[in-house]
Amino acid sequence: MRKGTCRRTTRETDVSVALNLDGAGGGERSTGIGFFDHMLDQLARHSLIDVDVAAKGDLHIDMHHTVEDVGIALGRALRQSLGDMGGVVRYADATIPMDEALTRAAVDVSGRPFLVFDVKFPAQKVGDFDLELVREFFQAFAINAGLTLHVGNLYGANAHHVAESCFKAVARALRAAVAIDPREGARTPSTKGTLSA
Repeated sequence: MRKGTCRRTTRETDVSVALNLDGAGGGERSTGIGFFDHMLDQLARHSLIDVDVAAKGDLHIDMHHTVEDVGIALGRALRQSLGDMGGVVRYADATIPMDEALTRAAVDVSGRPFLVFDVKFPAQKVGDFDLELVREFFQAFAINAGLTLHVGNLYGANAHHVAESCFKAVARALRAAVAIDPREGARTPSTKGTLSA
């Protein structure tokens, strides 16, 4: 079973994550941050990964710690669920339109974490959600999942659409990359013979 869990408890946050790579995009997301929950819903639904997230954080300070720590926990749970990464497709990309916005994401389930985030938002916030936290989330997620992740917004005039297209593009790329390749069998898709180091 390709499942993973992570519990992260600090003086700033208490985060629990459970995921199933071979799910249907279900689960519950509750972080106390409405817009962020909406983005996590998109990530789960369009990746077809079941994702449960329960987070309590120091929102009286700001949303940064909660968003970052959810990214850390979600990344660690994904890494756990991938095991030795045998048989996965490994590389995938997706280009997603959302009305006037267009974003592409490319992912390598490499074991070598790296983020390129080339996104300029046309506003600083959606409601009370600071959009610079979108990058913080993907940075924490990619580093802790061991993913090489590139996200680039080509254009978009509505900040909500730009952010949502980022999450949907990552979701669709991730969905394809973590799928089992029937031609690989149990082999690790690397000439090195490992993706864990």
